Amino acid sequence: MHVPLTPIRCLYRAVDLYGNKTGVVSGSSRYTYAQFGERCERLAAGLLAEGARPGDRVAYLSFNNNQLLEGYFGAPLMRGIVMPLNVRLQQAELTAILNHAEARVLVFENDFAPLVEALRQACPTIERFVAIDGPAAAADFTYEELLSRGRIARPDVFSFDENDTAELFYTSGSTGTPKGVALSHRTLYLHALSVALCMSHEDTAVDLHTIPLFHANGWGRPQVATMNGAKQVMVRRFDPAQVLRLIQDEGATGMLLVPTMANALLNCPELGKFNTSTLQQIFLGGAAASPELIGALERAFGCAATVGYGLTETSPVVTCARPKSTIQFADETDRIRHMAMAGWPIVGCEVRVVDLKMDDVARDMTAVGEVVVRGDMVMDGYYKEPEATRAALTGGWLHTGDMGVWDAENHIQIVDRQKDIIISGGENISSIEVEKAISAHPAVLECAVVAAPDWKWGEVPAAILSLKPGQKLTQEELLAFLQTRLGKFKLPRILEFVEGPLPKTGTGKILKRELREKLWQGKERRVQG
Repeated sequence: MHVPLTPIRCLYRAVDLYGNKTGVVSGSSRYTYAQFGERCERLAAGLLAEGARPGDRVAYLSFNNNQLLEGYFGAPLMRGIVMPLNVRLQQAELTAILNHAEARVLVFENDFAPLVEALRQACPTIERFVAIDGPAAAADFTYEELLSRGRIARPDVFSFDENDTAELFYTSGSTGTPKGVALSHRTLYLHALSVALCMSHEDTAVDLHTIPLFHANGWGRPQVATMNGAKQVMVRRFDPAQVLRLIQDEGATGMLLVPTMANALLNCPELGKFNTSTLQQIFLGGAAASPELIGALERAFGCAATVGYGLTETSPVVTCARPKSTIQFADETDRIRHMAMAGWPIVGCEVRVVDLKMDDVARDMTAVGEVVVRGDMVMDGYYKEPEATRAALTGGWLHTGDMGVWDAENHIQIVDRQKDIIISGGENISSIEVEKAISAHPAVLECAVVAAPDWKWGEVPAAILSLKPGQKLTQEELLAFLQTRLGKFKLPRILEFVEGPLPKTGTGKILKRELREKLWQGKERRVQG
């Protein structure tokens, strides 16, 4: 029997098996899975009543809350596409994404009402603006009013096409141009099954949604947690003390962090003042984690801390550094070292480290190659970007652009990035995008943006630039210029003005490697402040 693969099955599994159980906690609101399922059905009915049609993009500009979680199921229920937006982007960036996607509905928290006022003028395809938390001048109506339009009947699962796109997430590639990653119903369902094998299967699990659901590491979680009947606790905005309190108050058993969040928890003055003994698993992703960080987390919380690796294009998880019976650790230090690696492939995924000819490099943890992936969780392609899709998906493999090493047990370690992407606090920042923004200033002659080490964020953007003859420009003036063009997290933390041209290759390309190496010399001194 061929039953369509769709995350809608995750939702109704929870409704059928855990209907009377608390499924979602969002601020002071609590919903059983039966109530959550009804709200998803009402969201689907409301979208249809307001003119949304199958294939339409339903965008969300929101922090973590139950309404955003409902969008993960409500939009696909009416055969639409849910599209969470990065709330840290500026108006120009959001406008470009919304217009490229031709979004039809924008659901937003009132915190963003002033921004949405501008988006109403700049995004002509958006037909309905919906305010989550009460009336707003920028909205046509409220979210609860949308849910009052009616309720769809439970759909026949055979009415879904598993190859239809269910989710669309925008990420900046190495060219600096945002690309929409299209994930099908099939891809999301199989990804959920694979990730579930790496997590607690107990229906007593309590998951903290600590990472924003618009982030790559956040959006792979809803289907898994719902399918398994876990209690999902929405963390609206990450605050270390509040997270520690929620662990105690809700009896949290698992959470997902990026390394900067982990460091914030470990250095929080309230650590030790709350009972966190219920935690069983901490997952880390989004950026490289050191063995020292893994060890500190395990000591502080008394549970396993496990690293994973993935991309927007892979839903996102492809590897996880979970224990493997065929590996015998030499000692505790060796165990922690392995736990801090990217890990080995999850079920349904193949990962290789290859040279330019697509031959495997030596499995000696020394030979460096590009990490390539194929499997059930890989995207269908970039939305409306056929050439970019063909460039990324070649010969049946997704080329990640990440450079890694591996061993005989298929343990992967990411050592560098082929693309000039800066990973700061788990957020991907395109160096070329920042360069374009800087170059737009009339006083700038040329510039290069590279990653610089930072004790808090791991990496931060550093800009090296030269000015046109006779021009003057201060750091403060340049940052003020950039603040209207880039999200705050993309702004250069280091600005270096140089005399004369930047170093270049014989073909005229700026030698970014040379600039980067200067910044990383004396890394220990810089990282420790």
